[in-house]
Amino acid sequence: MKLGLLGYGKMGRAIEQVALAQGLEIAWRISRDNRAELNIALLRQADVVIEFSRPEAAYEHVMLCLQAGVPVVCGTTGWNEQLAAAKSYCLEHKGAMLWASNFSIGVNLFFALNRHLAQLMEQRPEYSAALTEVHHIHKLDAPSGTALTLVNEIIANNIRSDGWALSPTLPGPGDIPVTAIREGEVPGTHIVNWHSEVDDITIEHRAHSRMGFASGAVLAATWLHGKTGYFGMGDVLGL
Repeated sequence: MKLGLLGYGKMGRAIEQVALAQGLEIAWRISRDNRAELNIALLRQADVVIEFSRPEAAYEHVMLCLQAGVPVVCGTTGWNEQLAAAKSYCLEHKGAMLWASNFSIGVNLFFALNRHLAQLMEQRPEYSAALTEVHHIHKLDAPSGTALTLVNEIIANNIRSDGWALSPTLPGPGDIPVTAIREGEVPGTHIVNWHSEVDDITIEHRAHSRMGFASGAVLAATWLHGKTGYFGMGDVLGL
């Protein structure tokens, strides 16, 4: 299988390392330096495209892949307002797209745990949720896409939560406070805390490197090959 790498920064290079170790071929690599070479003919040289770029470029990149009829795995976050349009186009034109806020297998298990805990807490009004995420200083969006997935899934699974507020904005009634910290070269830490007057229950995922994300992205690309539809990592992992 031939992969196209649309975005060739730190994540793109980590994905390349994983893909080559698995015997996959890299058809092409597009970075900011050679973006002028991006066109539909180039896209079609790959069996699946993996897109990790910048929020302002992701929608255009994904739509080009869908228009070229090439399956696309997208891990860029921070473009949620346009995601529904890309999904609609994919389904209408029988394309293949897989988007995830985080491709780490561990994080997706963490998502499932978060959903279950939120359901348990629906009947426990003495507990209130808060979320903290920590990333490297180069990360462009805040809160992270992973944090948004976590907080939105709490809201979806707990009727007492109906919104969120990013610190330092003061949360209103029913809002979940979210704190985004940018420091050093932290790959990604996410903490969900449920607090009561008598105790705290905390679940946490701490990434050690980008390789977990890269391995998940390559797994997703292998899984998506030959399929049509719009998917997430939950589909890949049977969650």
